[in-house]
Amino acid sequence: MKLSIVIPVFNEEAVLRSTHERISNISVDMMNRQLIDDYEIMYVDDGSKDNSLSILKGLAAGSVKIKVLAFSRNFGHQPALAAGILHSSGDAVVSLDADLQDPPELIGEMIEVYKSGHDIVYAVREGRKTDTLFKRWTARVFYRIMQSMGVDLIYDHADFRLISRKVVDEFKKIKEVNLFLRGIFPYMGFRRGIVRYERQERRAGETKYPLKKMLAFAWEGITSFSSIPLRIASFTGLMISVGSIGLIGWAFYTKMIGSAIPGWASIVIPLFFIGGLNILFLGLIGEYIGKIYAEVKKRPLFIIAEKHNIDPFS
Repeated sequence: MKLSIVIPVFNEEAVLRSTHERISNISVDMMNRQLIDDYEIMYVDDGSKDNSLSILKGLAAGSVKIKVLAFSRNFGHQPALAAGILHSSGDAVVSLDADLQDPPELIGEMIEVYKSGHDIVYAVREGRKTDTLFKRWTARVFYRIMQSMGVDLIYDHADFRLISRKVVDEFKKIKEVNLFLRGIFPYMGFRRGIVRYERQERRAGETKYPLKKMLAFAWEGITSFSSIPLRIASFTGLMISVGSIGLIGWAFYTKMIGSAIPGWASIVIPLFFIGGLNILFLGLIGEYIGKIYAEVKKRPLFIIAEKHNIDPFS
């Protein structure tokens, strides 16, 4: 079997060479152990502003097994992963990040699980010892919210996974612009396996997912895979309508005991409360309309500016 390893890259010049050396050594070792017959390493440069693309070009010049896609600008981590998967040629495709927090040594174990009859193999963190308390807490909240909304997610799984060629072929049929791969692959079904590991500290560079991006990513996942927030808006509207009946009773009661300020409670409180909810839920509906707008325009998920060791017409 031929293995494709897809690695998105964004401003990773500090770790790229060591990452490549480690992954290349592991790939050769897997060939020696006859786990695989051949391999390719697919780097996708997501509009890096540092020297990452120059390093990747140098690696590609040294071996035809090294493939490089370079975006015309920064399109994001999920489109970069998708581009690598779509341009891969292996019987199985492994995706992982360039920062070495996900140990590539695990790939051999993932291949063993794949060969036992699983089309998707998820690498799942055994714990989150390297994360801050805040990040661990927010991650758990995110997974619980997603699961409560009916989204099939693998708990503590990021984007370190192996998929078969069968899954890749089906993935090509998905034309969504709003990509959330952690939800798409479980949604596709197929027989799944899990391998567990301890995530490592980042070797160098800075995280590409600060709090702002983490929140945006979580919101993308929720609104891409669940309409429950819209149902919550409808349910809240119903509850407010029912509550307004109680407010009428309260207004009559205060009038009877003579403690009411004429017109204040019955006008100001509902005005602010319902007005705030209207703005909130209009914004929520706007988020979904915005996603529909993006899908209807059918703009490409990414634009490739350069290809190295890849068929230019692929």
